[in-house]
Amino acid sequence: MTKPDPQRDHDDAFRGTYPNIRPRDAATLILIDRSETTPRVLVGRRHHGHVFMPNKIVFPGGRVDPTDHRVPVAAPIPSELEDLLMRGRPRIAAARARALATAAIREACEETGLCLGCRVSRVPSRLDGPWRPFADAGLLPDPSSLYLIARAITPTGRVRRFDTRFFTAEASRIAHRVPGVVHADAELVELVWMPLGAEPLKDLHPMTRNVLGVLERRLAAGPLGHDHPVPLFHFRNGTMLTDYI
Repeated sequence: MTKPDPQRDHDDAFRGTYPNIRPRDAATLILIDRSETTPRVLVGRRHHGHVFMPNKIVFPGGRVDPTDHRVPVAAPIPSELEDLLMRGRPRIAAARARALATAAIREACEETGLCLGCRVSRVPSRLDGPWRPFADAGLLPDPSSLYLIARAITPTGRVRRFDTRFFTAEASRIAHRVPGVVHADAELVELVWMPLGAEPLKDLHPMTRNVLGVLERRLAAGPLGHDHPVPLFHFRNGTMLTDYI
């Protein structure tokens, strides 16, 4: 799975000579555990053999699949979250907003084996492919548990461009763990619940550090909600700008 790459540093943003391709929609999920005094976030280490960001600490995420908007869910995304996802440009439809939220859940399950969902009496037969772990566990994915933290768009001139929405969810929403997903030859070779402010988090991608800073401020302000400003990080003429949606 191609990983989202919202930003390198400002100089790198203009070293490429690639055409100005349209960014592809992507979603990243930051799972947070607040059972201890200092909140912890789940990070994974990428395999050293990957061309993109080898051996780097990352959050699970990837691009939206064409069928993500059709996946049956345990509960719809809240109207406030749907509204946030539909704001800004280019305008997207409600189905695309749902796809972004479900993509974050799918990517987290594919890369970490952790499934955010709710148990149901009957799982629809079309819940298959990458969603099979949910069906096997008697679950439907639950995007109602997600909060939008930030949005970031890869600068022009890059070989790959992504329009990434960063979501967060509480670790208590994990309903199932698939064994054996993380191993020495997988996309992620290890998973760690890491306290906010821990030294290894300084090695995150610069844009991801920005987003993590947004999350820290949100947590310090009180309970998570859908009524906080959501930053949009993007580039113009070599400068990173921050707008709010």
